[in-house]
Amino acid sequence: MRAGILLDERVIDITAVVLAVDGARGDALMETLIDNFPKLLANLERASGRDSGFPLAQVQLHVPVRPRKILCCIGNYWEHARREANPLGMYMKNPDAVIGPDDTVVLPSFQASVFHHEAELGVIMRGPAKDVSQADYQSAVFGYTCFIDVSARGEGRRTWSPGLGGGGFLGKSFDTFAPMGPCITTADEIPDPNALAVKFWNDGQLRHDYTTDDMEHRVSELVSFATGIMTLRSGDIISCGTNHEGLGPMQDGEECVIEIEKIGRMRVHVRDPLKRKWERGIYLGPESTARLAVKSSE
Repeated sequence: MRAGILLDERVIDITAVVLAVDGARGDALMETLIDNFPKLLANLERASGRDSGFPLAQVQLHVPVRPRKILCCIGNYWEHARREANPLGMYMKNPDAVIGPDDTVVLPSFQASVFHHEAELGVIMRGPAKDVSQADYQSAVFGYTCFIDVSARGEGRRTWSPGLGGGGFLGKSFDTFAPMGPCITTADEIPDPNALAVKFWNDGQLRHDYTTDDMEHRVSELVSFATGIMTLRSGDIISCGTNHEGLGPMQDGEECVIEIEKIGRMRVHVRDPLKRKWERGIYLGPESTARLAVKSSE
């Protein structure tokens, strides 16, 4: 793997710049970059000013960072005409579920009533971060990325985690259930993470279409809450939740695209070895759950 700067339609190789740092590890380039970003910035700016680099079309982008911890918000958006905010809650998602641009989400053979996409803003941490105040949250944030929280619903969730009290999220941790990318936009480029447009398409059908201004609990609160519980390291990620009014099923052969303003667009594919089918459409609220959860007769 190599480190690069994504600049318009070019990718500039900065691997040598990062490896020049004392103690740099070739297998942890992004963590080294995050930890040493202030002192590397001048050299990175010089590198990004060159006319060299590779056309984006000739480069295969990979996951921008391999987090050791993934914290995902439960809900966290105003939806279904709700008037009172839900309590802030998070769960941990399997970090080995991470995949990158143009990779494939593989639906497991376990029984589930439906598999949903959840398009979310991901916060990439700069650590070690512990007990960070809301006022100082930016000191612990390196940047932002796109994140898709793939979720198995219904019977599968009950089967995999009996007794759902606080532990009913194993259906979100299958391998490939955490696509992220295509890059990390550094925090200085996004002064207000709660002013971004989030969109998601499934085979060209627009599903998620919301703004991060609709968060019940804003990014500053998420960072403070999470670091009040545990130490977050460089490269760890907090995924900010989604507006569930845009949910829909994911199934075999589909192409899914997430796009977040100021970050970029990422495509992933879906494969289901069992070739299960669900009615295509958008989850509009609790009353439509049954419609999307029923497999078609095909």
